[in-house]
Amino acid sequence: MPEIDFVSAIHKKTKRDYLGRVNEFPKAEAAKIAKQFGKDYWDGDRKFGYGGMRYDGRWRVVAEAMAKHYGIKPGDRVLDVGCGKGFLLYDFTQVVPGVEVRGLDISSYAIENAKEEVRPLLSVGHANMLPFPDSSFELVISINTLHNLFCYDLDKALREIQRVGKRHKYICVEAYRNEEEKANLLFWQLTCRAFHTPAEWEWIFRLAGYDGDYSFIYFE
Repeated sequence: MPEIDFVSAIHKKTKRDYLGRVNEFPKAEAAKIAKQFGKDYWDGDRKFGYGGMRYDGRWRVVAEAMAKHYGIKPGDRVLDVGCGKGFLLYDFTQVVPGVEVRGLDISSYAIENAKEEVRPLLSVGHANMLPFPDSSFELVISINTLHNLFCYDLDKALREIQRVGKRHKYICVEAYRNEEEKANLLFWQLTCRAFHTPAEWEWIFRLAGYDGDYSFIYFE
């Protein structure tokens, strides 16, 4: 269960005003709106979420790195748990022509407004009950999703990812290493329910029997 980073370079490109975020609008109200995972979260004002999620190709470098690291080839099946609008999966199809992709997200808005080329391959659902047979994907990924779950759903989701993954699994979640990063995370997050240090996350992974790769993003 090694730690390997595919995501932090993208995460660090965003400049964040933590105090501005927590003071610009009542945080509890913003979180209530964000947790509906509707238009406001994806394409509304930045204080409610992404502030407009449009495809810009930024995830292609992640798809390239993952495809190379895991040896993904045409005909392999890749699942993204918490796929959002499917941008990373689309980039996988461009990096590895012939790869088979599937995505699942709790947001019907995200699926309905997903990248047109992969939209038919995405479905609405919860990470704690993946509608796929055992060992049906060469690679299962979940990026910036599982920290949004309560502990009982988090455990189920990890077990489900373990179940449907045949070979490789990769998870990225938010974490903190000190009190400053913890405060920044609390100030910035809107939908996060699992606040853990890396050591705690690793314990949770082991408890669920998850043996795949992982990485953390920090709010420095």
